[in-house]
Amino acid sequence: MAKIASSFLDISYLDSLSCQQSPIHRLDPRAKVISTAFFIVSVVSFGKYEITGLIPFFLYPIVLIAMGDLPLVYLLKKILIAAPFAVFIGMFNPIIDRTILINLGPVGISGGWVSFASIMLRFVLTVGAVLALIASTGFASICMSLEKMGAPNSFAVQLLFLYRYIFVLVDEASRIVRARALRSFEGRGMGFNVFTSMIGQLLLRALDRAQRIHMAMRCRGFDGEIRIFRQLTFNRLDAAFLLGWSTLFVLIRLVDIPQWMGDRVTELIR
Repeated sequence: MAKIASSFLDISYLDSLSCQQSPIHRLDPRAKVISTAFFIVSVVSFGKYEITGLIPFFLYPIVLIAMGDLPLVYLLKKILIAAPFAVFIGMFNPIIDRTILINLGPVGISGGWVSFASIMLRFVLTVGAVLALIASTGFASICMSLEKMGAPNSFAVQLLFLYRYIFVLVDEASRIVRARALRSFEGRGMGFNVFTSMIGQLLLRALDRAQRIHMAMRCRGFDGEIRIFRQLTFNRLDAAFLLGWSTLFVLIRLVDIPQWMGDRVTELIR
């Protein structure tokens, strides 16, 4: 629980990374949001047995991380924290789908293992791109760009609040768990009834904390509008970024570049 709490509590570090000055940071948030959305749609549109076609898509998050001067190790740690969810989704594929699709010499690889590898690749690509987007843009700018592009104001504000205050909920949960652990001796106080009581206490604490946060925001003049210091200006460079990456995503989606390159090399060898 402590590890989970600490991972949520340092989530603000992503926003601090968005204050840097790099070519990626200076782009309009709308161009990066639309490009990342196009990237995610392109990645998830592949079939469940596709692997080689996904490999060229690593170019996008790599370019964002490199040009944005983002800490690769930190982003990889964040991906690993969420990795168990992707593993849980695909862990039963090798058991359900046992049809042999690939033969590597005497070893046969079933469709379940191929689909599991495809799920993990798509997970790393999409989560990595989203983390790079947040680190190079800032979540407030992302929410404001969504509002400017037509998303309902209530949706954008609630999304921003969820991002900002989820660590508060995790902090309250960690306090309750720590208090129970300090009061439990020889396994007592660890039953299901105690667990349900803890959920109720967490709900009451969350409601109380939310009321205090709302009052504090109203005292500081919050009126439901998202405001950032930077003015959004969509210029030619932003348009070129959006058009260039979108075109590349369509090309990579339609053409299996690794397979095409392999066929060309095979023809040259022959």
